[in-house]
Amino acid sequence: MKAGLIGLGNMGLPMARNLVKAGHALTVYNRKQSRADELKAVVERVARTPAEAASNVEALITMVADDRAVEAIVFNPEGVLQALPAGAVHISMSTISVEMSRRLATAHSERGQHFIAAPVFGRPDAAAAAKLFVVAAGPAEQIARCRPIFDAVGQKTFVAGEQAPAANVIKLTGNFLITTVIESLAESFSLVRKFGIAPGALLEILTGTLFDAPVYRNYGAMIASDKFEPGGFRLRLGLKDNRLLIAAADDAAVPIPMAALVHDRLVAALAQGMGEDDWASVARIAYKNAGL
Repeated sequence: MKAGLIGLGNMGLPMARNLVKAGHALTVYNRKQSRADELKAVVERVARTPAEAASNVEALITMVADDRAVEAIVFNPEGVLQALPAGAVHISMSTISVEMSRRLATAHSERGQHFIAAPVFGRPDAAAAAKLFVVAAGPAEQIARCRPIFDAVGQKTFVAGEQAPAANVIKLTGNFLITTVIESLAESFSLVRKFGIAPGALLEILTGTLFDAPVYRNYGAMIASDKFEPGGFRLRLGLKDNRLLIAAADDAAVPIPMAALVHDRLVAALAQGMGEDDWASVARIAYKNAGL
């Protein structure tokens, strides 16, 4: 497909490489120009503005940090919304709010454009290996049209229905569950350490019996070794996602007390300078509270 990609961070850059490898004609844009220039030799074009990246494409992918970034590149008077051709599709692969997803779906529809929410599960190493899991929601015919893009960056695509915000709710819920695993591992390792048991020994038993899953193995290993730098997924972004989850739950009148506990842990970690560390570093708050 003739595609554009805006956002070349830890996830967007390897996704761009995989799209090119799969044969898509790609235009890229990144706020920091030097990052985009890394791809100059392999992409069709390095755009100088978001609007330039959105013009003359069949599909535009955005992979940016938050709602504020989406607002700036899409709803700016000279932004994506004005430049994207009629009939083209905007694929938002970022973790954004449910409300922003609704706004995007409405705004694109009013201009004769299409919108798909397609956030992904996976860390930068999975993005590099084209092993992301894509959760897509939007018009069925547009999801089918964009399958080659999803296949280029991921190992499996799940379709969550025709209402785009459904994919964003699922993504936020998945990230919430990861934070509860991180918190429970941190508390469990704090307990065994107080009894002189190595966290690694507990982790081996847990992942070899009851909890044989990547989320326990990967985050458990980080917490057991107390090594969180460099951050594969930065704690400040985890806090952003937690806030989006709580906002969605409030809007739907769903009590979600575990999210409030996680929120306070993340804020405490942020206050202690861990914002750029991996979000699993929140475990240090549990260790500190246990006197470790």
